[in-house]
Amino acid sequence: MTLNEAFYIGYITKTKGLKGETQIFFEFENYDDLNLEVLFLEINSKLVPFFVDQHKLYPNSTGLFLFEGLDNIDKVKDLVKKKVYLPLNKMPARDEDEFYYTDLVNYMAVDENLGKLGAIIAVNEYPQQFVATVVYQEKEVLFPLNEDFILEIDEQEKILHLDLPEGLLDIYLQ
Repeated sequence: MTLNEAFYIGYITKTKGLKGETQIFFEFENYDDLNLEVLFLEINSKLVPFFVDQHKLYPNSTGLFLFEGLDNIDKVKDLVKKKVYLPLNKMPARDEDEFYYTDLVNYMAVDENLGKLGAIIAVNEYPQQFVATVVYQEKEVLFPLNEDFILEIDEQEKILHLDLPEGLLDIYLQ
């Protein structure tokens, strides 16, 4: 499975105890709706499956997990800070009127002043905000998907209309 066939749900924050328990911080909003039998961790740019033996979810966007075959701290300590994914077919169904920033991949980004920037090739979630990536003037540029910058999302035409702050993209073009 590749990253294009998966969706990001969070990352491993720490180990707990000596029996191989890990804590996951969920950045996926409805994490309690997820099927958590098998989790995929990004290791060396590849998604590696880990079978969940036991888990317990908490209301603070965290959960404690024990993986099959990893029964002591030495076997899990290298998993700390690894990103956690699930296959796209495990994404919970959502209402028709729900829209997520990650739905903007392949939308055309158009700035009010600069015109067409390019198609959005990725949307990444970072703490505090989502960031879109486009190829503009043959360089990868990033900009925050901030409500202050988004003028309109045209779902019909798949166009994201923006008003980016002056000079925001200049840092990538020099």
